[in-house]
Amino acid sequence: MVSPTLALPFERSGSGRSILPVEVCGLSYSAGDTHILRDIDLVIDQGGCTVIMGYNGAGKTVLLRLLHGLIKPTTGSINWALDLPRPAMARRRAMVLQHPVMLRRSAAENVRYAMKVHGTSTRVREERLTRLLAAAGLTLLADRPAAVLSGGERQRLAVIRALSVEPEILFLDEPTASLDPASARAIEDLITNARDRGTKIILVTQSVPQAQRLGADVIFIHDGQVAEHVSATKFFERPASENARAFIKGSFVA
Repeated sequence: MVSPTLALPFERSGSGRSILPVEVCGLSYSAGDTHILRDIDLVIDQGGCTVIMGYNGAGKTVLLRLLHGLIKPTTGSINWALDLPRPAMARRRAMVLQHPVMLRRSAAENVRYAMKVHGTSTRVREERLTRLLAAAGLTLLADRPAAVLSGGERQRLAVIRALSVEPEILFLDEPTASLDPASARAIEDLITNARDRGTKIILVTQSVPQAQRLGADVIFIHDGQVAEHVSATKFFERPASENARAFIKGSFVA
């Protein structure tokens, strides 16, 4: 298990202006005749962990993919604080999927390759790789093919692979779903360390306890729309909508 006090191997350089905040205006997304997101208005600021929650099918993952630029909105806009070319913007962001795709190579090579593509020097790659593997508890598995790792090990590998390129924003789509408690805690430790080192975290999770532990603010999506966007404390202590209250209690509105 990852030590909760073990720091990640790098300090974010902080060079240049931030691409945050990001302002989402009138955002909608449809797949054929199915309207998945409708009229989303949001502002996501720098710092901390923003948690996106909602029932299955609410549109959480679609919103994450839109923010990361993997898909384009049907209508509306996503306006970052910096208007950078697409390749430059992509270098500022990283994403970990619920079921990450591993390259057909060792655990270490998965991380090393990500840094190589990003343009990280060989010396920095090797130093950073060693420390990241240690932070994730994967040092002894460095030479093992990524495909044969357990689900929790692959997910930890996916997180450090994303963090290895020092993103300003890390998008996470239910990274601990279906993991045992120890593996989930290890992922949370990595997220917490990254957040504390200055990486903005935008996390989709269905776990209320996890959101309470990690979240600074909560975006609650219901039926393709933002029902609430408030501080985590306010959301969990005084949810404004009946649907949010039911979600927190683990039930459905009749």
